Amino acid sequence: MDFSFSTDDEAFRARARQWLAERLEAPGAPFADLRPTTGGEPPGHRRRLEWERELGAGGWIGLGWAEGTLTRQVVWAEEYARAQAPASLGVVGEHLLAPTLLRHGSPAQQQRFLPGIASGEEIWCQGYSEPGAGSDLASVRTTAAPDGDGWRVDGQKTWTSLSQWAHRCFVLARTEPGSHRHHGLSLLLLPMDQPGRVEVRPIRQLDGHCDFSEVFFDGARADHVVGRPGDGWRVAMTLLSFERGAGMLGRQIGFARELDTVLAEAARTGAADDPVVRERLTRQWAELHTMRCNALRTLGTAEPGSAAVAKLLWGGWHQRLGELAVRVLGPEGATVPGHLHSDVYAVTEAQQRMLFSRADTVYGGSDQIQRNLIAERVLGLPREPRPARPQRP
Repeated sequence: MDFSFSTDDEAFRARARQWLAERLEAPGAPFADLRPTTGGEPPGHRRRLEWERELGAGGWIGLGWAEGTLTRQVVWAEEYARAQAPASLGVVGEHLLAPTLLRHGSPAQQQRFLPGIASGEEIWCQGYSEPGAGSDLASVRTTAAPDGDGWRVDGQKTWTSLSQWAHRCFVLARTEPGSHRHHGLSLLLLPMDQPGRVEVRPIRQLDGHCDFSEVFFDGARADHVVGRPGDGWRVAMTLLSFERGAGMLGRQIGFARELDTVLAEAARTGAADDPVVRERLTRQWAELHTMRCNALRTLGTAEPGSAAVAKLLWGGWHQRLGELAVRVLGPEGATVPGHLHSDVYAVTEAQQRMLFSRADTVYGGSDQIQRNLIAERVLGLPREPRPARPQRP
């Protein structure tokens, strides 16, 4: 297959690379402090919001929304990763909600929400996972009932990225009393600024960061439902299918950079002289290139199971890289640089990579769930036995 880009795509790549360099890499660049290579404390959310609006003003948000722009979305994702640009605060709105609204939303919803996402002015978070409904998303217990021209939402979500900064949230809730599993769900849109009705509790991690939060809804008001009420499962699955699109190719640029770092450390410590380590490093390199070819092959197609296969591939690959990142350091990889009496568990970059990668095979749909999807929906194998629901008295 031909995996090359057209002349127009390469010209677009040059423009994207120049725009990013002028703002992040050139001497005196206005957003140079946002790159991780500068070190120091991570930038605050206000600074990241300024960057989001800069992206919007440059017309770089929403490249994949129109037909015929898929390759440009890929090019932009790759260049964004190469420039080590900051993680986007608008990623949930741009890559998940916006394509879903274009597929299932009403014209009024598209006119209301797409401009705010495209300008970088309105940040979204995703209300899916709950304490008892992570990979098994159909077990959600958050409920919503009609309330005038909107919905009253009650329940709890967890592991909600960006929620402490988001302006709005899309929430999967059960809107039909007595319904079970995939039935009777709806995808609702609600504002986060509802004092006393929406509470965000950041989850503090051992390294002191708060990347996720718990979100509690106590009579929160949702003002929109995407698609038909009760059809939320189909809408939610459409949304998740966008999670592993063109952005996956940009993520692989970051993976390649991480692999280069591990290779350099293996050479520095002498671990590369171990034939077992060399074989594992070679396998990581070969698998990364295979993932890229597979991502390009399935990009923009409706090939059944392609998203599940992609998740299985990169989740396991990144987890194995995290293990290697610490192994090649030897005893150095087992020591913690932080103070013994500090309440913050300081770790090195390699240790952080290893620890965070443990979640790669769980979040976004665990490996077990992905294998079930492939087995049942692609290979046509018998469904996995499920325990019978207890009968109500």
